[in-house]
Amino acid sequence: MSTANVEIIAADRLPAGGTILLPGRLDLPQLLALESKLKERNLTFLAEEKLTLDPEVQKHLNRPNVKGMAFSRTDSVESVARALDDALLDGGVVLFVPGIAKARPGTPSLVPTAILKLLCQLDHSITPLAVHVPHECKLSIEPISTLPAAILTFGLPLTKGKASLAGYQESLYEANEAAFSSREFLNGSLSSALLRGLKKHANTCVLHDGSDDSELPFSKILGVAIAFSKEIAKSTSKKRVGILLPPGKGGLIANLAVLFANKVPVNLNFTASQNAVKSSIKQADIDKFITADPFVRKVSSFPWPPNRDLIFIERTLPLLKKHIIKWVLLSKLLPAEALIKLLSLEQSGGDEEAVLLFTSGSSGEPKGVPLSHRNLLSNVCQFSSRIDLPEDSKILGCLPLFHSFGCTVTLWYPIIEGLNLVTYSSPVETKRLAELIHDHRIPLFLATPTFLRGYLKRVDPEQLAPLKLVITGAEKLPESLADSFEEKFGLRPLEGYGLTETSPASNVNLPSLSVNENLEVLASERAGTVGQLLPGIAARITDPGTDTPLPIDQSGILWLRGPNVFPGYLNRDDLTEQVFEEGWFKTNDVARFDEDGFLYIEGRMSRFSKIAGEMVPHEVVEAAVDKALGYDKEDERKVAVVSIPDAAKGEGIGLLSTVNSDMLEQDVIDLRYKLLDAGLPSLWCPKVVIPVSEIPVLASGKLDLKACQALGQEHGS
Repeated sequence: MSTANVEIIAADRLPAGGTILLPGRLDLPQLLALESKLKERNLTFLAEEKLTLDPEVQKHLNRPNVKGMAFSRTDSVESVARALDDALLDGGVVLFVPGIAKARPGTPSLVPTAILKLLCQLDHSITPLAVHVPHECKLSIEPISTLPAAILTFGLPLTKGKASLAGYQESLYEANEAAFSSREFLNGSLSSALLRGLKKHANTCVLHDGSDDSELPFSKILGVAIAFSKEIAKSTSKKRVGILLPPGKGGLIANLAVLFANKVPVNLNFTASQNAVKSSIKQADIDKFITADPFVRKVSSFPWPPNRDLIFIERTLPLLKKHIIKWVLLSKLLPAEALIKLLSLEQSGGDEEAVLLFTSGSSGEPKGVPLSHRNLLSNVCQFSSRIDLPEDSKILGCLPLFHSFGCTVTLWYPIIEGLNLVTYSSPVETKRLAELIHDHRIPLFLATPTFLRGYLKRVDPEQLAPLKLVITGAEKLPESLADSFEEKFGLRPLEGYGLTETSPASNVNLPSLSVNENLEVLASERAGTVGQLLPGIAARITDPGTDTPLPIDQSGILWLRGPNVFPGYLNRDDLTEQVFEEGWFKTNDVARFDEDGFLYIEGRMSRFSKIAGEMVPHEVVEAAVDKALGYDKEDERKVAVVSIPDAAKGEGIGLLSTVNSDMLEQDVIDLRYKLLDAGLPSLWCPKVVIPVSEIPVLASGKLDLKACQALGQEHGS
C-alpha cells in the first residue's frame, strides 16, 4: 500500500533515547509511513487488548517476526511500565496503535482517556504524534486530488518522569495546529473561495430573505455581485468600504461585491454609540458606505455621512440591469477559474486583510480587528468540518453582520460550503424567526443566550420542531436557561466559544454520536463547558499574575494559536503587543481543560474583582445570586455583578438589579446569608445593590461591560 501521499513534519523532535510514540489515530498507510521513517530504530508495537483495530492494521501486526505486546487498561501502571523496559533500551521506540472509534471529524485523538492516562503515568518518555487527515477537514471547493492522505506531526516530547495527560493534550494540540497550518488552501483568497462556492452550488442553493420572502439562487447572486463590484471599484480609491445593512440579500450582495472589487468590507455596528461609530469610521479610513433608504430611515439616530458618501443599493442595482444580465450569463458560461482571473481576485490572499470588524466596545473603545483571508478560510473549514451538516441543510442568518459570528457563519460559511441560507433582519423578532424555522424546516440555529430567552415567552414548541441543533455563543449559557429551553422545546442548546480575534469560533459542543456496541464512542458535548477545540487550534494556560505556564487542566489565562487567529489590532501596535507572544494570542479569559479536552470558561479578567488580593469571578457570583433569589428560572437577566471602589480593599462587589426599590429591600435583606449557606465565600458577597431600570446589553446580546461598570463606579466607598 502506497505511503507517498503521507507527509511527515517535525520528525527531528523524536528523542534519540527510548520513547513511547503515542499517535492520536493511525491507519495502515500512516503506520507504514512511520515504519519507513523509523526503520533505523528498534520498533515495538503496543496495543490495548479491548480496542478494535482496523482490520488492515491488525493483519499487518499479525505478520511473523513483528515485535509487539498488549496490555489492558485495568493493568497496574507498574506492570505495564516493567513490560516496556526492554523495548525502550538503546533508543527503542514503542509505537502505540490506537483502535477505531466513533468521533466527530477532526477529533485530535481517538484514544480513550483511560488509556491515555495510564500511558502518561508510566515512568517513560512520551512523544505525541498528531495525525491530521485533510479529507475529513476540507472546504467543499477543495479538489480531493490535491490533498495529502495525511499529515503526521511529531509533538514536543514529554521527558521521562514528567509526562502527564494535560501535557500530552497540550503537545498534541500544538502538533495538530502545525499540521493544519501547513495546508495549501490557507494561502488562497476568500474572494476566490466565495466565487468557487457560488459557482459550485449555483443550481442547488438559494438565499431566502425573510424580510420580503424573496428568493435568489446562488447563480444570480454571483452575477449581481460582480456587476455591483464594478460600480464600487469606480466609486472610491480607498482600500475599505463601509456597509450598513442588516442580514438579508442586500447585506450579502454588498459584502460579496466589495470583495469582488478587491476591497475590504467593513460592516459597521449601527447600534453603537455615535462616538464609537465615528471612531470606527476614522480608524478604517472609509469614504463610501453601502446602505439602503429604508434602513437609513429606520436607524435615524446613526451619525450618517453626507448623501454623496452613501451608495444606496436599492437605487444602484436597477441602474445596472444590463450589466447584471451580462454577468449572470457570463458567470454561467465561464468556469470559476476564468472568472477569478477576469476579476483579478487572486491578487491578494493568505495573510493579507480580507475583512475588518470592530470589537463591540463592551469593555472599552472599539478596536479594529482585521481578519485575513487565511483567518476566514481556516475558520470556515474548522467549523464546517466539525459540525458536518448534510449538503442540503439550511441555516438561519439573523445575527448582525458586524457580529463576527454573523459575518463568518452566516455569510462565508453557507456560500463556500453550499448551504441554503434563510435570513432575517433582526435577531429579536422571535415570532417571525420561529415562523421561518418552521416553514423552511431549518435544522441549525445560532444565537446568543439573551436572544434565546425570547423564545421561551413567545414561541410555541411545534414551531421549533425542525431544529436539530441550537448553538449559542458570545456570552455564557446559563444552565437554567438551557434546562428551560430543553423542557419547552425538547432540544438542549449547546454552547460554543470564540472571539472576534479568532474569526470567531474556537470551540463548540456538538451532540455526541450514537452508542456503538463494537466501537469506543468519544463524547463531543459536556454540560458546563464550551466544548472541545476545533481542528487546527492549539491552547495553553498561564498564571493570571505572572504569565508563567500552567498545566492546561489548571485554571488560568487561556492562550490560543492557529491560522484563525488574527494578526493584530488595526494601527494599534501597543495593544497587539499586550496580547501576543511568539504567535500565541492572550484571550484574557480564565479557563481550564478537563481530561477529555472540554474547555471550561470561568470568566473574563475584566469580569473579576481583586479584593484583598483574591480574584473574585463575577459570573460565579451572578449565578449564585440568581439561584438564591429564584431568578435562575426567569427568562431575562435581572442582575449583573460589577466592581465598585472600596477604600479598604481596593475593590468590592456591587450588584446591579432590575427589581424595584420596594422589592429590593425585602429580597436582599437575607441575601448575604443565603449566599453564605450556599457556600459562597464572605469576600464574594455583594456589598451594595444598585437599582437600575434595565441591565445594559449590546445589540449582540452580550452584557455591555463598559456601561455596567460605569454604573458600578458611581457607588462605593
